[in-house]
Amino acid sequence: MDINLPLILMIAVVVTGVVWLGDSLLLAKSRRRAAEQVDQQYAHLPEDKKRADQGYLAALHKAIKEPLVVEYSKSFFPILAIVFVLRSFLIEPFKIPSESMVPTLEVGDFIVVNKYAYGIRLPVFRTKIMDLGSPQRGDVVVFFPPHEDRYFIKRLIGVPGDKIQLRDNVLYVNGVKMEQEFLGKDPVSRYGAACWGDYQIVNETIDGKKHLVRKCPTGGQGFNERTWTVPDGHYFMMGDNRDNSLDSRVWTDPFVPDRNIVGKAFAVWMHWNEGLPSFGRAGSIK
Repeated sequence: MDINLPLILMIAVVVTGVVWLGDSLLLAKSRRRAAEQVDQQYAHLPEDKKRADQGYLAALHKAIKEPLVVEYSKSFFPILAIVFVLRSFLIEPFKIPSESMVPTLEVGDFIVVNKYAYGIRLPVFRTKIMDLGSPQRGDVVVFFPPHEDRYFIKRLIGVPGDKIQLRDNVLYVNGVKMEQEFLGKDPVSRYGAACWGDYQIVNETIDGKKHLVRKCPTGGQGFNERTWTVPDGHYFMMGDNRDNSLDSRVWTDPFVPDRNIVGKAFAVWMHWNEGLPSFGRAGSIK
């Protein structure tokens, strides 16, 4: 079961914030009164002697000491609040868990996602409160699929109204062929890969933007007779590893609703799968 980190973080922010606020409004006053009483008890001492008196210092410390939960809440609330705002409204890190986006993204890539590229959404509830843009064909998008409540990352292939087709493992959008330039065979041996023939790496062009795709020369035949028309408010997603990706082509409900969009992946900042972390793959995502 995936951990709902945004929900946990939101609860942590609310709890620590409420504890801090409650202490400021209620408990802090009683501590100040207790400190004033200690000062009155030692009023007969000159100020310099009072500050050196161990009895006075011990009594004052006991009077003003914050409960442990308040102390921790004051320490953690600002940090948690900053992290919550950054992750919820600006950028959020993700780790790539599968090969569905090979060769663009490898297992173990750590990416950053722009959370405001497509509008400002309330964290956890996903309700859009400010529209700043819309997903475009060719974007690499993090989202929740229609059938699961966990993050997926795929390339956006179809926007509302698009007619999507695959013929002999070549993509057509609204009847227009998305050109593929053969670059060579996949140089990496993929464990468990099933393909009659060597996998190919091609440069696919969508709306003038090029990106890498890994495909099997004998794959995709099962989609030749399929056509998908994207409804309003929904999107069609596919992995760049075209013959090893669970995406809109195979889901019972193939279309991702707009409210399930999390953000646009724009950069790889680290790779760490085995051994030591590496920054050799750091760079923008195409």
